[in-house]
Amino acid sequence: MTAASDRPLDSYNAFDPAVQENPWHYYALLRQEAPVYKDPTTGLFMVSTHGLVMDAIKNWEVFSNRFAAAMAPPDGQSAFTGAGGDDAAEVESGLLARPLMPVDTMLTADPPAQKRYRSLVDKAFRLSRVRSLAPRIHELCTNLIDAFIDEGRVELRSAFAVPLPLSVIAEQLGVPAQDLPDFKKWSDGFVAQLGGMASPEEQERAKALIFEFQRYFAKIVASRRARPQDDIISDMVNAADERGIPLDMAESLSILQQLLVAGNETTASTICEGARLFAEHPEAWARIRQDPTLIPNAVEEILRLATPTANMWRIATETTSLGGVEIPKGSMVMLRFAAANRDEGVFEDPDRFDIDRKNANEHVAFGYGIHFCLGAQLARAELVKSLEALSRRIVTLRIPADAAPLEHTPNILLRGLKSLPLEFERA
Repeated sequence: MTAASDRPLDSYNAFDPAVQENPWHYYALLRQEAPVYKDPTTGLFMVSTHGLVMDAIKNWEVFSNRFAAAMAPPDGQSAFTGAGGDDAAEVESGLLARPLMPVDTMLTADPPAQKRYRSLVDKAFRLSRVRSLAPRIHELCTNLIDAFIDEGRVELRSAFAVPLPLSVIAEQLGVPAQDLPDFKKWSDGFVAQLGGMASPEEQERAKALIFEFQRYFAKIVASRRARPQDDIISDMVNAADERGIPLDMAESLSILQQLLVAGNETTASTICEGARLFAEHPEAWARIRQDPTLIPNAVEEILRLATPTANMWRIATETTSLGGVEIPKGSMVMLRFAAANRDEGVFEDPDRFDIDRKNANEHVAFGYGIHFCLGAQLARAELVKSLEALSRRIVTLRIPADAAPLEHTPNILLRGLKSLPLEFERA
């Protein structure tokens, strides 16, 4: 069993950056003492064991994903002051004078609405399409590695982990590669808004970035409706549900926002965490270099330990009980995926990095059920191709002795390293 700290549970603040940076004792204490825990400061109910997280995920009627309204500012105002009100024809033509109101689509919707949105986007991420991308992902990996392989050291996040998935999702959306810096900037704005840790100034900056994103992509959505191309946006905006109803502009932008973040931020974080784990376990690196068939299972183990979507919200639609704890209607619930992925009752010696772990794929890093990550297969393909390419070109890798302590960006939902400096010996 993972050893927990002697520190009492009620002394922890889940939003404390120090706790988020090193949450493992806190998670172990939650699992052991209060698998469903009402935080005394925030009133949040936190669910931390694998079985109870799965129970909540499966029971979406009671533990709803429609949590966006509950997270609105206390004054009830939109995230965008004065949002909405544009002429509908102008909005649909891609002309936005003001930010569009956020709408619930995939992440913050429940069936039947959520099923409708998924059905209009699912085919863009079908397995056959992902498999067809393998040569291009390999090419991108090779080009990125070529740019730093002769240096003997690299800051992996900026040089490789970010540009790889960002390039892939940008190409699939059908947007110009020269705009990648903007996509990263907008994605950072979404992450800051989602993470619950941004200062008022950072929140205002995030709003401005989201409006930039909306203006950019509204024009592309309108263009693809008129002149479809071979890309995800064209497929999405020209599809219709069983009633013949297509997505409107607000719905399209909401889904694109989610695809942009999910298509790069979480994968970039997992690439970095995987490289860090291999730098700390050189024997495992030597093994995947010798036998690349070990890589797919190693990816599942990295996902289990990294869990880039560390937590996710739910809201109780009725008074219910979970794990023997009563949860009143309207309560905010936090599913602690990262804690569940280190559950001693499911994963033997759960804090150990074991690329041979037989049940590594039982993790909930991609969620489960109706909200299982839409891009999971694409993320897995990028992670596998990344490790294949890096292990072919690099014999040994290590964190430099003079490097500053590694830190994660403070964020209550997403977990990712700010940077990852590495030294290496090239093959």
